[in-house]
Amino acid sequence: MTTRWTGKIIGGLIGLFALGPFGAALGAVLGHQYDQGAAGPGAGATGNFGTHFFSATFEVMGHIAKADGRVSEREIGAARAVMAALRLDEASVRAAIACFQRGKQPAFDYGGAVQSIRRACVGRPDLLRIFFEIQMRAALDGTNLAPPTRSHVQRLAQMLGISTFEFAHIEAALRSGGRPGARPAAAPGLSLDEAYAVLEVAAEASDAEVTKAYRRQLSRHHPDKLQANGLPDSMIEHAKERTQQIIAAWERVREMRGMRG
Repeated sequence: MTTRWTGKIIGGLIGLFALGPFGAALGAVLGHQYDQGAAGPGAGATGNFGTHFFSATFEVMGHIAKADGRVSEREIGAARAVMAALRLDEASVRAAIACFQRGKQPAFDYGGAVQSIRRACVGRPDLLRIFFEIQMRAALDGTNLAPPTRSHVQRLAQMLGISTFEFAHIEAALRSGGRPGARPAAAPGLSLDEAYAVLEVAAEASDAEVTKAYRRQLSRHHPDKLQANGLPDSMIEHAKERTQQIIAAWERVREMRGMRG
């Protein structure tokens, strides 16, 4: 496996799971920039990370799919859906399948693999969360998180440092079909629960906590800040869409609570 395509895969993962299906191609643009960096001086560590992230993604997916002792056609389909969404070429699909098969084996060191990816993502919490979201989506599509898959995904969350609240938020967002960066046209139809999920705050939170969560999300996704951090111009419009969704969620919650601006 070379670094030539690992960056595009990671970029695609970021685009798909952070921006929705329309973001996959744009995520690949980010991945291309990653590849350019990996090809230059000091590329070894960067390339190794890309390969590691890719391998661990499908190995852990295969292990969770085998949670009940067998892998169903639906679970295989869920894994292939991820591969298709990433537009993997034939060689890349073969590599992903090999990783998936490796993760299914009884001798696979699941705990070691998860701890390794956690160490590799130190200082990259967004990538760590994306890694978990990928596993959650595959599990939802494969078994609807039925036992014992749910307990395996819960254990994965604990190993990655994903809180119970974050787990519930991610599950709710994925079940509703929502992803961060959903098109703002859908914002007026956000339910109150979905609005809280977008803001990543509990419904029982105080007004001050809701306001703090809103400001945190707005700061995290503000287009000017992202552009200053090197986000390509092609992604800025989507950052704007994400900001619009956050604002729409805030307005929904604020209106229901009778909060002032």
